[in-house]
Amino acid sequence: MQYLFQGWSCRGEEKYKDMLMDIATEEIGHVEMLATMVARLLEGAPVEDQEAAMKKDPAIGAIISGMNPQHAIVAGLGPRPADSVGNPWSGAYIIASGNLLADFRANLNAESQGRLQVARIYEMIDDRGVKDLLSVLLARDSYHQNLWAQAVKELEEKEGTILVPSTFPRNEERLDIAYDFYNFSEGDQSKEGSWAKGKALDGEGEYQWLSTPKVEGKAPKLDPVTPKMYGTPPEK
Repeated sequence: MQYLFQGWSCRGEEKYKDMLMDIATEEIGHVEMLATMVARLLEGAPVEDQEAAMKKDPAIGAIISGMNPQHAIVAGLGPRPADSVGNPWSGAYIIASGNLLADFRANLNAESQGRLQVARIYEMIDDRGVKDLLSVLLARDSYHQNLWAQAVKELEEKEGTILVPSTFPRNEERLDIAYDFYNFSEGDQSKEGSWAKGKALDGEGEYQWLSTPKVEGKAPKLDPVTPKMYGTPPEK
């Protein structure tokens, strides 16, 4: 859904819109593959299988028991648009900002998380058929990570910066703090990172590590809320 909405709102070069729609359509196909897999795994899978799994391994019984009752009660042994613990899918996660560089970075993260989770599932199971299907998804997630990383690189070179949005005037921001790393937590190992010293990745500044963060202004003090809100009365 994320790729589809990005494609539908794409107003840039047609190659990006077409690429988004190609990948989005493939991902819908992956949903069909997984839905078919779930349905086939549940065929002839009685509750006794769940009980047997729970006896074999308490962790399986507690976390990934053999069958979600909703598959039988709600979906008739078919797949459901829900996560592994039954939470319905939500469109709230969709990122389609209209800025391709920002969106493609979000897509790279999504594919990275997806491949990580599929790899974990692959290691958890011993069903050869399921492993064969997951090996296909792993390969496609590998390509999609390469694709989004390549598209990000192309846009960064085209726009001449890693910053989003690239057209926002830099003089409108506080450039005096734009490259500072603040040591807010206990310990100072963070100063050894490449993000704490040397030329900034955007080529426009120098990183610096500050052991004591800059303090500006005073601690805020709010006036009492209007009595109609029935807040905690101020001390007299």
